[in-house]
Amino acid sequence: MKKLIGLSVIGFLVVMSSCTKNVTRVVCVGDSITEGYGLAVQSKTGYPVVLDSILGPGYTVLNSGRSATTLQKKGDFPYWICKEFSNDFAFKPNIMVIMLGTNDTKPYNWNAGRYEKDYQALIDTFRTIPTHPQIYLCLPVPVFKTKWGINDSTVVNGVIPIVKKLAKTNRLPVIDLYDGMLNQGANFTDSIHPNEQAAKVMAGFIAKEIEK
Repeated sequence: MKKLIGLSVIGFLVVMSSCTKNVTRVVCVGDSITEGYGLAVQSKTGYPVVLDSILGPGYTVLNSGRSATTLQKKGDFPYWICKEFSNDFAFKPNIMVIMLGTNDTKPYNWNAGRYEKDYQALIDTFRTIPTHPQIYLCLPVPVFKTKWGINDSTVVNGVIPIVKKLAKTNRLPVIDLYDGMLNQGANFTDSIHPNEQAAKVMAGFIAKEIEK
């Protein structure tokens, strides 16, 4: 039943977008950082919601984050198997913002070769969407303290170099949320997830890149 409701919401958004002239559809792909884990009201203060507000009436933004997901297909909870992955296609996006990799840094998940291969597969798969969306690759936000196995060392030495390499290979723009959020440690109350203030800062960085 929840799946049917979710698909109905996506369908409604697409219909509403098609009825509004020149509305650009943006989908934010990610994990709990995108979904808004830890925020009092995800539906109002998650970064995709704030992004929608910043971009204004010419855009509609879908929060397609799913907590705990990995980019790797053999991770402990692959984004590939979630309903959000299907929603990405149903939404018919014009722009896709991808930020996946934080959960991949857990020692039992991390495999650099697999991460690169599966990230390329994700890019290739999203490029089959008929709307031919512009894809933005995000460098993950910093991990201010190792928790649940998530660690900054693998973000810096593993995830970020691969994302930069894939962006260059595929000629895709990069949004550097790592350096951009380094001064926001106090606004990551559990050292992993942004609070409302940090979510606003993230949204601002992403909006600036989209509006270039």
